[in-house]
Amino acid sequence: MSSSGHDQGAEVPAQGPDISAWPEELPRTVHLPRSQQIATDDSDDEITEKLRRQGARISKGTIAPAVFWPAMAVILGVALLSVLFPESAGDVMETSQGWIVANLGWFYMLAIGVFVAFAIIVALSSWGSIRLGRDDDEPEFGLLSWFAMLFSAGMGVGLVFYGVAEPLSYTTTAPKPGWDVEGVEASGLAMAQTFLHWGLHPWAAYAVIGLAIAYAMHRRGRPVSIRWALEPIFGDRVKGWVGDVIDVLAIFGTVFGIATSLGLGAQQIAAGMQAIGLVDEVSTNFLVILIVVITLIATLSVVSGVGAGIKWLSNGNLTLAGLLAVAALLFGPTVFIFQNFVESLGIYLSEVFHLTLDVGAYTRSEEAQSWFAGNTLFYWGWWIAWAPFVGVFIARISKGRTVRQFVAGVLLVPTVVGMIWFSIWGGNGLFRQWFGAGDLGDVTAEESMFRIFEQFPATQLLSVLGIVLVAVFFVTSSDSGSLVVDMLASGGHPNPPMWSRVLWALLEGLLAAALLLSGGLTSLQAGSLMTALPFSVILLLMCVALVKALSLDRAVLSEHERLARLERVTAHITDEVSRTHASTDEIASLVDDRIDYRLTRTRGGIGRGGHRTRVGGRSAQSAPSAPSATPAED
Repeated sequence: MSSSGHDQGAEVPAQGPDISAWPEELPRTVHLPRSQQIATDDSDDEITEKLRRQGARISKGTIAPAVFWPAMAVILGVALLSVLFPESAGDVMETSQGWIVANLGWFYMLAIGVFVAFAIIVALSSWGSIRLGRDDDEPEFGLLSWFAMLFSAGMGVGLVFYGVAEPLSYTTTAPKPGWDVEGVEASGLAMAQTFLHWGLHPWAAYAVIGLAIAYAMHRRGRPVSIRWALEPIFGDRVKGWVGDVIDVLAIFGTVFGIATSLGLGAQQIAAGMQAIGLVDEVSTNFLVILIVVITLIATLSVVSGVGAGIKWLSNGNLTLAGLLAVAALLFGPTVFIFQNFVESLGIYLSEVFHLTLDVGAYTRSEEAQSWFAGNTLFYWGWWIAWAPFVGVFIARISKGRTVRQFVAGVLLVPTVVGMIWFSIWGGNGLFRQWFGAGDLGDVTAEESMFRIFEQFPATQLLSVLGIVLVAVFFVTSSDSGSLVVDMLASGGHPNPPMWSRVLWALLEGLLAAALLLSGGLTSLQAGSLMTALPFSVILLLMCVALVKALSLDRAVLSEHERLARLERVTAHITDEVSRTHASTDEIASLVDDRIDYRLTRTRGGIGRGGHRTRVGGRSAQSAPSAPSATPAED
């Protein structure tokens, strides 16, 4: 933590031990004064004023011009160029993706591995007991509600889109280069690779940024903004252009990540409509129209401002996803699904270190490069692009949790639920392909779930529910993502202006449509991978910032604990003396007699033997004194 930042927040506790001897190198508290922190009952004007006092440069329209306009210009420029020159934009996307995969793929793989190791080490260290808030803050949400919100935050559309398709494709059309098995024998490895893409590794990236933001928000009292997570490194520079660049990159990555999800969601909704007979053929133009329609619905949701409605939709969507998963478990090959989960988990645990750092160094073919670009590296880019959005969300709902609780919840709960989800849907796909009809080898990702519904009772109903599930994920992701982006573009204001929120919602839809026009799924994947590159550097810097912040916080807490122990010892000794000697007069007499004794026995160098003296009215035998080096010592 920078010294300047701590000077701002230096407030002496109203009660507590004497801090007159407090170490000069330590701040007395890591918290900003409550008067500077945003309260729940503050008006918009009060919030704006507090943000300005903390260094946010907010204009009259409640936007941060140095963040809002650059981010808007770059994103709008990319969208318009993709619409006006789709072929050229597609070529640029493809070329950029190929260069990143060939030259920086190792960096993405190593970075994700660092995030996993870092999160686990932080949770197991002494820093784990630090509370994300003041030391007496309690969690705002119950444990089950918190777990539910964690799971719903991170992946949404992706879980539904790839649930059946990913493990299936790794055994049929897109096996990983370097595997020495294929077909049904590769099923365990396919599930383990899927667990890698959707388990600990993406959630470790979310844990890093979420923890950094939560510490800055709840522990320090800073606004909702990515820049403050890097205050321990950059100090007051986060208030200037350095912080502006950080927030612009966060907005850029978030919008691209949401656009990718919207593009995938539109493809799956179209496939569902085709499965139930609403449309005969799905074209790119139809997908664009679908994106426009659903974006308008999301925009209406933004305008309505019905927060409770969105919360209800999110909870309802999670319930619907659970019901569909239970249906797939009961109507599908139940025993095989459980077997698939157990065996795949074992393979994952035995191969996780190798899978984490497998960069394809010995499989240098174009096929291998294409596989990594469309699979592992695409996922890493997608998760990193999503990280600001998810990080802000899980940070806001985690006040009062300890660092250890935060990391354990963010890493373990969504990972386990995700593994169960893919075991159910992937298990259905693998069983049908290798032990059933065997007709899923050439099925696209977007239609795979609806092909599974064909073998269940109430196929039409389940297909309609699947479409509703994806559509609501679409709406809630756009709505929530627009709010997060708008807060970042408004200096961390929790109530940004409605017009800008609508603008961001429309821009996300425009970008999704533009990327589809310029190259479909390939452009969506390339966009996420490109935007994730600069933000992955920011995430690594957040690891460093967290180490600095938590180390200083631990030192401050330890000093407070030391002084508190000193005060308790002092109080105990005082109590014992007072209890043993009932009157202060007796204590004074003891002290005075002791001083007299020391004076009377200092008689020079002759006659220093033992003698009797009166102490406290009692007779006592003094011990022979040791020789004194100098009179001054006596």
